[in-house]
Amino acid sequence: MNADLPDGWTIERVRSVSGDAKADLLSLERLVVVEQYGSADYDVLQPDVILSFHDLCLARADDDWFMGQLDTDGSVICWASYGPDLAEAIRGL
Repeated sequence: MNADLPDGWTIERVRSVSGDAKADLLSLERLVVVEQYGSADYDVLQPDVILSFHDLCLARADDDWFMGQLDTDGSVICWASYGPDLAEAIRGL
């Protein structure tokens, strides 16, 4: 599964940088959306990696990391892009 992470990253490094010993890779078999600012609509994302940090998630789509929340049905609802740098996105948690 580490092969899905950016070069130089392992799940152990993600856990270390985030301070979350239970951070994990999630299955891509789920709906991932990003809220549209000022609208009730969502854009569907096609992520190639989803990382979970308890209820928060980072999903990489189109080379950007989107932060969101894991919903009770397993979907991920994102609210913003945190750019292409995983370390910066993790700091945004």
